[in-house]
Amino acid sequence: MDRILVFQQLGIALAVGMLIGAERGWHDRAALEGQRVAGIRTFALAGLLGGLIGLLSGPLTPVFAGIAFASFAALIVASYWLSSIRDPTERGITTEVALLLTLSLGLLSTLGYPLVASATAVIVTILLGLKSVLHAWLERLSADELQAAMKFLLISVVMLPLLPNQGYGPWQALNPHVIWWMVVLVSALSFLGYFAIKLTDSRRGIMLTGLLGGLISSTAVTLSLSRHAAKGLYPPRILAAGVLAGCAIMFPRVLIEASAINPELLTPLLLPLLIMLLSMLGGAWLLWRRHAPDEASEGHRAEQNPFELGPALKFGLLLALIMLFASGAHAHFGDRGLYAVALVSGVVDVDALTLSTARLSLQDLPLETARNAILIAAFTNTLIKIALSMLVGGLALGWRTTSIGLISILLGLAALFI
Repeated sequence: MDRILVFQQLGIALAVGMLIGAERGWHDRAALEGQRVAGIRTFALAGLLGGLIGLLSGPLTPVFAGIAFASFAALIVASYWLSSIRDPTERGITTEVALLLTLSLGLLSTLGYPLVASATAVIVTILLGLKSVLHAWLERLSADELQAAMKFLLISVVMLPLLPNQGYGPWQALNPHVIWWMVVLVSALSFLGYFAIKLTDSRRGIMLTGLLGGLISSTAVTLSLSRHAAKGLYPPRILAAGVLAGCAIMFPRVLIEASAINPELLTPLLLPLLIMLLSMLGGAWLLWRRHAPDEASEGHRAEQNPFELGPALKFGLLLALIMLFASGAHAHFGDRGLYAVALVSGVVDVDALTLSTARLSLQDLPLETARNAILIAAFTNTLIKIALSMLVGGLALGWRTTSIGLISILLGLAALFI
């Protein structure tokens, strides 16, 4: 082996140990000398030891690496046992596990995976340094939210790989794996929005509620803030800013969903959706700037629970039906049939139409037709929401959201001809 390469690999092993050791040393910096389990020197030596073991296991045998790792693990277990006898209140094993990881990463660096070792060391260091943040998040996590997270993992990690990835039914339009993957995608966006609100405290402002709540359901945000306007709880201008912010977030959400299914849709959809996003956010900002609330809003939580299996199954059924209708409409009536489905679907749910149309664009549907159908659904959904703000929230809220919403739609239409 090239000597320069050997020293490079050993240097990476040493750097990995020093990186993790620096975090551990800083964490235990208040401990007296001799009371630390391990510091920067110990971790650096552990990384270097792993690198040397990796080098020696080549000319000897891979069994040597396993024996060396087991011996080092036994040494750490013995050290932990002795320290627990000396101080029974100390039960944490984070540093001991980090030492084993450091030795393993040192091994990787000289076994042909230096990049993996370096990247993993950075991730390990970040996780070790986020102790207080992660614990604070767990303290704010309710039992319902924990169960919701487990259910989300069930549908994404367990169920998704088991579903067959092939078309069934008329026009081969129903693919169980694809349909469920789309359900997982939308659920993940909702999850992100829910916990963003949870962790940043939506009570600090209606604008923040609109921005983050739009990731979950811009329609729910519109209805909630419109009810506030009907009751006169907050100034209409502020509530209109929150409604418009929530509606604006729908556009990047649609762009993400469509491009996740078919990346070629990113280019034709980018300009109109970006123009509508910026114009609607700009209008919301102008309303917000002219009148700031005197106190923090109680905000809005679009969902009491971030994920339930029942709504996910209903969305999957709705998505399957729209995929079936969209395929049939396009097969029998061409582009006009798909546009009619998009118009009706936009009243109910823009996500389902976006995902099903993006899926069709992977087959024989032209990109321009797919783009038009998705935009029709987005336009319709926006019109429905500003109409709701007028009907539920009253004229003071409605004329503000309607004027800015219509301007955004007109600008989006104009972008199609640029």
